Amino acid sequence: MPRAQRITTRNARFQQWQALLTNRTKRQRAGEFLVQGVRPITLAVEGGWPLSALLYAEGRRLSNWARELLDSPAPGERIAMAPDLLAELSERAEGDAELVAVARLPEDDLARIPVGPAFLGVLFDRPTSPGNIGTLIRSADAFGADGLIVTGHAADVYDPKSVRASTGSLFSLPTVRVPSPHQVDDWLADRDITVVGTDEHGETTLFDADLTGPVLLLVGNETTGLSNTWRRRCHRTVRIPMRGTASSLNAANAATATLYEAARQRR
Repeated sequence: MPRAQRITTRNARFQQWQALLTNRTKRQRAGEFLVQGVRPITLAVEGGWPLSALLYAEGRRLSNWARELLDSPAPGERIAMAPDLLAELSERAEGDAELVAVARLPEDDLARIPVGPAFLGVLFDRPTSPGNIGTLIRSADAFGADGLIVTGHAADVYDPKSVRASTGSLFSLPTVRVPSPHQVDDWLADRDITVVGTDEHGETTLFDADLTGPVLLLVGNETTGLSNTWRRRCHRTVRIPMRGTASSLNAANAATATLYEAARQRR
């Protein structure tokens, strides 16, 4: 294993990493975020994601997974950390976390999202829940989407709740934060992509909509739905037929159902 530095007190470096858990501005300034859990860390390493550091519990017997990862050519410093400090960064009540990774933020560049003849993308308009972002990343990855765009004043893609909810799919699915619809307009300008909005009052039922061509699915804010700005950009809107007393679905759940139908039609 590469030679490790030791951190046993709440020094400045520990406090910087601790701030990445709760402070979006500091994540952005540092250009880093924390990755917790075996599967997300494994997928980050396998996907060649740039890592600044791998933090592990000093003095604790490590699993084969943790030992092999620390001995591997995976990038980043190795930091031996007091178990109670590592537990704080892993947000576990007990000090049983083996590793936490410090990962670099990627560029928010729409060019990261590949666009081919069978393109399937998702745009999430002003989501307020980081958990919903992570859940949607996971679903988009599972059903073969090419990328996710998060627009407007939104929860952070790199919030630990989002990273955990994605269960590692964040490191497989290009996800780009875009403040303005005009950037998406420019990206769509020379592309033959149908923009389909999901809405409980959509013009067409989901099962009657053709989702086989290049499609960008728009998903609205959890409370207010699609903004008028994005609604005007839709070529058509679709609704999910429902029974029972529920008037609507959670935004991430609705998007998952729509992605499943798109994947079903494309098989």
